[in-house]
Amino acid sequence: MLHPNTERLAEYWRDQAGPSGLPSRTAINPADFARMLPQVFMLGRTEAGALPFRLVGGFVAELHGRDLRGVNALTLWSPRDQLQIRSVLEQVRRRPQPIVVTAEARTAEGASMSMEVLFAPLSSRTGTADRFIGLYQPLGMIQKLNDEPVKQLVMTGIEGAELGEPKLRLAALDGRVVA
Repeated sequence: MLHPNTERLAEYWRDQAGPSGLPSRTAINPADFARMLPQVFMLGRTEAGALPFRLVGGFVAELHGRDLRGVNALTLWSPRDQLQIRSVLEQVRRRPQPIVVTAEARTAEGASMSMEVLFAPLSSRTGTADRFIGLYQPLGMIQKLNDEPVKQLVMTGIEGAELGEPKLRLAALDGRVVA
């Protein structure tokens, strides 16, 4: 079960998607989720694996103890998780849907806190999914971090996406069902 804030932003994304299944960047109105803005971020995508932060809410920047604009979001994750998160984000660009990565946010001193990180693709004017809107949702007490910045996110699970290869569908060739 997801945190209500995570579910709220994912539902907002679905409402904006409409029949196309992928909302445009212009369909997103930050005033519609103003109370969550400190936890919201926007990633760009210049190529596979290059996901720079474009906009960063105050809570997200404060949690990491620095301005993240221009920083590749994948570098915040543990080295063992970077490839999987990159792969999942590429998949949801092709088959749009919000995903939630559950993670441990860890400081250099070893303190940690559980959190959900929502990623939901957005399209440009050309219809290409070239942005992600996201949300950092703590699941524990922020005080556990002892006022130390988060140095690394370690994935503990992924929810909300039908990951993997598309399911097999029936196909016909010259009027015969072949698969």
